[in-house]
Amino acid sequence: MVGDVTPQPPLSAIPADLRTLADYERRAEAHLPPEVWRHIQEGAGREITLAENRAAFDRIGLLPRAMASLDGSTGIDLLGRRHAAPILLAPLAYQRLAHPDGELACIRAATALDTGMVVSTLSSVPLEDIAAAAHAIARDLGKAPAPLWFQLYLQPEREHSLQLVRRAETASYEAIVLTVDAALKPAGIRLPPGVDAVNLAGMPRPTQTSVPGGRILLGTPLTDAAPGWKDLAWLREATRLPILVKGLLLGEDAARAVDEGADALIVSNHGGRVLDGLPSPVDLIQTVAEATQGRVPLLLDGGVRMGTDVVKALALGASAVLIGRPQMHALAVAGMPGIAHMIHLLRTELEAAMAQLGCPNRALLGPDRLVALGR
Repeated sequence: MVGDVTPQPPLSAIPADLRTLADYERRAEAHLPPEVWRHIQEGAGREITLAENRAAFDRIGLLPRAMASLDGSTGIDLLGRRHAAPILLAPLAYQRLAHPDGELACIRAATALDTGMVVSTLSSVPLEDIAAAAHAIARDLGKAPAPLWFQLYLQPEREHSLQLVRRAETASYEAIVLTVDAALKPAGIRLPPGVDAVNLAGMPRPTQTSVPGGRILLGTPLTDAAPGWKDLAWLREATRLPILVKGLLLGEDAARAVDEGADALIVSNHGGRVLDGLPSPVDLIQTVAEATQGRVPLLLDGGVRMGTDVVKALALGASAVLIGRPQMHALAVAGMPGIAHMIHLLRTELEAAMAQLGCPNRALLGPDRLVALGR
């Protein structure tokens, strides 16, 4: 651990002053080693994109419809499953950095609150154990498991990628989320003992270290292994599960992904972690929606911290949103109860915003309910 600050253990009860996702973020730093906190919070470059993911939401205002009927629901149908709300937990690597239970805490909370979860290739708990935990708590609660998807980072050898897909299918995952924008991200945190990308055990971990006079990135095995259109076509042939492509920002790319067999798209800039200077997904989702012409559901990932953010994303064409960093904040502060509380807070804010707007159903939310705020 860097420095002499000893992280506080997770709380055994949720304090009354934790009322928003921002409250969890403020408290989380005290529960994490400094290097883990930096890893969770940091973005690429000067963190312009990281800041823009939030600022873009703040530039959008809301226009309420007065005295409307408020008989409605936040539920949505997505890829053949009913979701209690248009909110899913995004794929996050190494969740045991924030809490010993890691992904197990998240899936138990998500299942209890009927919230879908996307499990990362780089999870610190085996993908099979996460699925087993989901089914176990669902049985205990007498309900069906919440939707569970597997996020796939393509491996240098297709046989290893196929192994991951087959493992996900066998473990009853319901969709594959192919991430295409993070093959060249910088090396991350040095993992502490007991935390690793356990799903990749026995597989090569490609890296590239440049030397003066040698190749830096272009023309190296690292860039050679970056996802291409042929890989999406291969994956479409390899599995019957729905495929979501995550990391698209250009409308023309989105349209081609649908043509190539994608069942849904996730508009994302990888949380501002990969390339600085990218626009916020909320500024681009309308363009992607126009390019894809309603052929597939669009999900938005990046910067969502409040129920009003969810409303804005839905009004601009998203079917649902994904929640990333707040998972790590809530995990660090209070483990599984923290994740459950975080989801509940966000859904409460969403319902309050929809009610105040006079739009109790997602179908009533459109661009006419939004206005640009002056700055």
